[in-house]
Amino acid sequence: MKQLPQTENPLVLRTDFSGQSAWEKICAAIQKPVGGFRAYVEFIDDVAYQDITKEHLLRLVPPDYAHSFIILVDRTAVSLPEIPLLIIDLYDAPGREFRAIPSQIQGIENNLSISNMDFEEFADAVDEDGVFRGF
Repeated sequence: MKQLPQTENPLVLRTDFSGQSAWEKICAAIQKPVGGFRAYVEFIDDVAYQDITKEHLLRLVPPDYAHSFIILVDRTAVSLPEIPLLIIDLYDAPGREFRAIPSQIQGIENNLSISNMDFEEFADAVDEDGVFRGF
C-alpha cells in the first residue's frame, strides 16, 4: 500500500466504500462553514485504503509528514446517524484517537493546524461514548 500523500491541508481519508452517496454527504457536511469558518482539508477517495487498520495507517505516514492528525471516514462513521468521524493523532501520541461529529471538524482542524490547541484537549473533551460534540 502506498504512503499517505503530502498535502497542503490535513487529510480526510475514506476507508469505507459501502456507499458513494454516504461519502458525498459526509464530504459536504465537513465542508459546510460553521460560524463563518470552514475546515481546510483534502479528501482522499482511493480504494487502496479500504478497511485500513490504524496500525497499518501509522506505518504509511511519511517521516516528514506535515500534519499532526488525520480524519478517517470508516465503517463506524458511515453506519451511525451522527457520523462520528475518527480523528487519529500522528504527532504527540501517535495512534491516540477520538471521534467527532462533522460539525466539529472545522474547529478541530483550524485549532490543530495552527497549534492553537493540542490533540489531547479535544480527546479529553469527548462525551461518555467517546465522541466530541463540542466544548
